[in-house]
Amino acid sequence: MATSTTSTPHDAVFKQFLCHPDTARDFLEIHLPTTLRQICNLNTLRLESGSFIEEDLRPHYSDILWSLETSEGEGYIYVVIEHQSTPDAHMAFRLMRYAMAAMQRHLEAGHKTLPLVVPMLFYHGNRSPYPFSLCWLDEFADPVMARKLYATAFPLVDITVVPDDEIMRHRRVALLELIQKHIRQRDLMGLVEQLVALLVKGYANDTQLQSLFNYMMHTGDAARFNTFIRQVAMRIPQHKEKIMTIADRLRQEGHRNGLQQGKQEGQRLAALRIARSMLNDGFDRDTVLRVTGLAPTDLASESH
Repeated sequence: MATSTTSTPHDAVFKQFLCHPDTARDFLEIHLPTTLRQICNLNTLRLESGSFIEEDLRPHYSDILWSLETSEGEGYIYVVIEHQSTPDAHMAFRLMRYAMAAMQRHLEAGHKTLPLVVPMLFYHGNRSPYPFSLCWLDEFADPVMARKLYATAFPLVDITVVPDDEIMRHRRVALLELIQKHIRQRDLMGLVEQLVALLVKGYANDTQLQSLFNYMMHTGDAARFNTFIRQVAMRIPQHKEKIMTIADRLRQEGHRNGLQQGKQEGQRLAALRIARSMLNDGFDRDTVLRVTGLAPTDLASESH
């Protein structure tokens, strides 16, 4: 990738001209493709900051970013004008990264829809004409497949609409899909037979089982977890000991975590009692915070 920076004389004079609204307006009137120029209100040009550019792109950044409204007054268009004096085989991809960054900043500003971002390259190098494609899809080893992938909707695995019978045929991913599909149900007992059928086939190792049971215990209905696990274990005698061992280990870890959280909460309450007493005795807030180790937010309620 080219390593030109904004400190070069080429970049400096380019920015000096194209940062001026009237100059930029003439540039866009002349060089924007007709179909795009027709939807642009060039009288609404506004120079934007490039501070949103990713850190690893900044050494190469010599772009100018203008925003403008559409000719109908609805929506926004951004034009990224990049200056380059040395050809870069990956320039199209770099421009796409600039464009994506501009879109992200637009969303972060509170807009609900993506803006059109038009990347334009201004080139004046020794090598002529410009030797590389400015379609980023041409940079792939298989541009045809890249066009099929990036010009259509991305693959979606919406497990909420997949029938359970079909999920059961998904081999080693079936356990995960089945439980995550139904985890919000209050009662998972209806899944016992399906879970058993998958476990008997050896579709999960011990680490995956522990992770799955832990997920069910903390995300699903914890009160019914013990009953669920017992029902599963009873139906798989050859794996009963292993399943119950994993479940017991998870319960013990949960108990220890609960005790630790209780201990920490007890220490916090004791610190609050000390803080309350110190405040009543006239100690200033900074002293109370330093002595008790409490956060200012903890002390806020004690000050009222």
